[in-house]
Amino acid sequence: MSLEEETADEIFAPELMARVRQIQLRTRRMVSEVLAGAYRSTFKGSGIEFDDIRPYQPGDDVRAIDWKRTARSGEPFIKTYVEERELSLMFVVDLSRTMDFGSRDFTKREVAAQMVALLSYVAARQHDRVGLTLFGPEVGLSLAPRKGAGAVARVVREVLAARPTAALNACSSFDNVLGHCARSMHRHSLLFVISDFAVPELRAPGEAPPWRHHLIDLAGRHDVVLARVTDPFELEPPAAGWLTLESLGSGTRLDFDARRPASRAAWRREAEARAAAVLQLAARTGLDLIELSTEGSVADPIAAFFRARGRRRR
Repeated sequence: MSLEEETADEIFAPELMARVRQIQLRTRRMVSEVLAGAYRSTFKGSGIEFDDIRPYQPGDDVRAIDWKRTARSGEPFIKTYVEERELSLMFVVDLSRTMDFGSRDFTKREVAAQMVALLSYVAARQHDRVGLTLFGPEVGLSLAPRKGAGAVARVVREVLAARPTAALNACSSFDNVLGHCARSMHRHSLLFVISDFAVPELRAPGEAPPWRHHLIDLAGRHDVVLARVTDPFELEPPAAGWLTLESLGSGTRLDFDARRPASRAAWRREAEARAAAVLQLAARTGLDLIELSTEGSVADPIAAFFRARGRRRR
C-alpha cells in the first residue's frame, strides 16, 4: 500500500491516536489571542498579496519589477498583486527516520506535528486554508489546502500516522519534494518546510546544496519559511560513559565515550557546524528560519518569529 493510500485511522494504534489527541489539546491551549493577533498582523495586514510574475509591459510601474527574475532571464519581469483574500498555508514535513528520534517527552516528528497543529488552529481562526505534503526518499501524501476544523485535524493526524522512511538519499529527498512544490503550487502560499535537515550536504557550511535553486524559485512566488527541529541529545549527550549509537538513517553503529572531554568537544563542533550550515542556507536563500526543540514549547519560537516578522514589516 502506498503512502497516498494509507490513512491515519488505518495505521494508527489506539495509543498513538491518544497521542494525536494529546497534541491537539496541547496546541489548542497555546492558541491565544496574542498569537492569533500576531499572525493576522504579520501575514494579513498589507491589504494586497502577491499573485504572479509576468513579462514587463510598457506603462507598468517600474517599482514592481522583480529584479531577481529579471537578472536571471535577461528580460524585465514584474510582480503582480491582487486584493488580499484568505491565505493558504502549506506544510512540507520530513518523514525521514531521524525525525522519529527524541530524548525528551516528544520526538522531532511530534514537535513537527505540534507546529503544524498550532499554526493550523491559528489559521483556522482567520478562515485560512491548510494543506500538507509529506516526504521521505520520494514525495508522499499531498493534501491540497482546505478550510475547516476537519482539514486541521487531518493534517495533524497524517504527520503522525505516516510510516517513517529511511531516506538514505536525502539529497534526492529535498530535491524531489521542493521541485514538486515548485511545479504544483500555482497560487501564492505561506510554505513551511519542517525537517531536522540531518542530511550529508548540510553537515558543515560550505557549498550550497544542489536543491537550493528550488528554494529560491519557491521564494520568488511564495512566502517560504524553514523550520529546523533538534533534540538536546544531538547538541550535548549525557556524560554516561560508553554509548553505542546507531544512525536511524543508515543503521551505522558507533561506540562513543561520552565522558571523554575530547569526544564531547568533537560532538559539539559537529552539532555547531550543522546548525551553521542551516543558518547559511537560510541566509543565502533569503528565508526565515525557526528553530524548534523537543525540549520546551513550540509556541515560544513561533511567537518570536511572528514578532520579528512584524518588526521588519513596520
